[in-house]
Amino acid sequence: EDTSLQSQPLPEERNYGATAAQVSPGPAVSVSRSGPGRRGYLIAAVLCYGNLINFMDWFLVPGILLVVQKYFELSDGDTGLLQTVFILCYMVAAPIFGYLGDRYNRKIILGAGIFFWSGVTLSSSFITESYSWVFFLSRGLVGLGTASYSTVAPTIIADLFEEGKRTTMLSIFYIFIPVGSGLGYVLAAGMAEATGDWHWAFRITPCMGALALVLLILLVPHRTQRRTAAHRALSISGTIRVAAEKPGVHRAAKTTWCQDIVSLAKNWSFVWSSLGLTAMAFVTGALGMWIPLFLYRAQVVQGLVTPCVHEPCSSSNSLIFGGITIGTGILGVIAGAEVARRLRKINNKADPLICAASMFISALFLYVALMVAQTNILSTFIFLAFGELFLSVNWAVVTDILLYVVTPRRQSTAIALQILVSHLLGDAGSPYLVGIISNTIQAKHAHSFQWSFWSMQYSFILCAFVAVFGGGFFLLTSFYIEEDRKEAEQ
Repeated sequence: EDTSLQSQPLPEERNYGATAAQVSPGPAVSVSRSGPGRRGYLIAAVLCYGNLINFMDWFLVPGILLVVQKYFELSDGDTGLLQTVFILCYMVAAPIFGYLGDRYNRKIILGAGIFFWSGVTLSSSFITESYSWVFFLSRGLVGLGTASYSTVAPTIIADLFEEGKRTTMLSIFYIFIPVGSGLGYVLAAGMAEATGDWHWAFRITPCMGALALVLLILLVPHRTQRRTAAHRALSISGTIRVAAEKPGVHRAAKTTWCQDIVSLAKNWSFVWSSLGLTAMAFVTGALGMWIPLFLYRAQVVQGLVTPCVHEPCSSSNSLIFGGITIGTGILGVIAGAEVARRLRKINNKADPLICAASMFISALFLYVALMVAQTNILSTFIFLAFGELFLSVNWAVVTDILLYVVTPRRQSTAIALQILVSHLLGDAGSPYLVGIISNTIQAKHAHSFQWSFWSMQYSFILCAFVAVFGGGFFLLTSFYIEEDRKEAEQ
């Protein structure tokens, strides 16, 4: 793989593991300053395309949630459980793929994941209303497949690019989280509207997945060389030494998975930023699942639309919300990366401070959006857009924090652990929790469209408070980030 290193992979790098053996002294090897070249950018483009499909599949169900709820006759609590099953399977699989990604061929892991989740998505398009449990199972299996991609793909991009370009490329990669999410809403709602059958929403992304698999096979090398901390730190000066200058110096010690976990638990920048990401996941998970349905109920209360008694139901809110998610996602990720790039020059703690500020501002906009939903739907869309915009600022910045406070040989494990924690305490439970709170409130009152709306509005207020806690966690990250970064570079 063209990573601008002009030497053959070191013995420990050929083994694809997070372990490194003792090596003898060696000569200095020059490093090109021209970057990874066209091949590197082409590989990154393929990985970005895969990430797009990944998150489109995440949000197909929320895009047609009202229709699915009517089709399977689900309560709010059961409907929220659909996304919870998906996320639970995703987060349980993430540490497994993190372990495999640090030790085995990453191209094979990515290809197998794409093939598996695309096949399951296609199969789920043939499920009838009598087999709702099969639909729940299929969403869980899709979560297993997508975990392989989210865990491994960012580490390949990190190895392809040096620090300055790495931030830019990761920003582009993570732009496809909100873009893919928004397109998932648009695709699902659009296919349901066009065909009159929501099942067709699950027959497009498998075709896109097949193309991604072909591109992965043809363009991504079988062996993906890993940069060590020394590679990344010394490549800035234009030279790199493949071995220590003094005999007997170890490049890195062999470590077990348990030792990696213990080391990461002592890395406070990683711990606090992961908890901040958990708060983000909690908020985005609840919003992503329920906002179109919440907007529908607000419109019913205002008399703007008639209640949908039988499916098919209008998915216009999903189309609008999907468009907002795409636009704010692109703008937010680009703005976050650019602001971070500029502020790092004057403040070494810029990244966590940016994340903290964006979480606080997002919490304010989300709270206002919830409060005005009953009286002005246009204002609700506007405030939701700003809330999503400031949440999106953090996507690439949080990942970049992880990549420079964690040594490269533990990065796949760190990403997998972060995925596990953020989803376990974040969006694995938030859709279900919001649905359960809504059910509980509705159970205490006579059934009405007004209380159907109020119950979800009161449930959503929890998200604004969680966002404030997220900002606090990122503030705590700023106290440790300089020390942890220096330690990772050694």
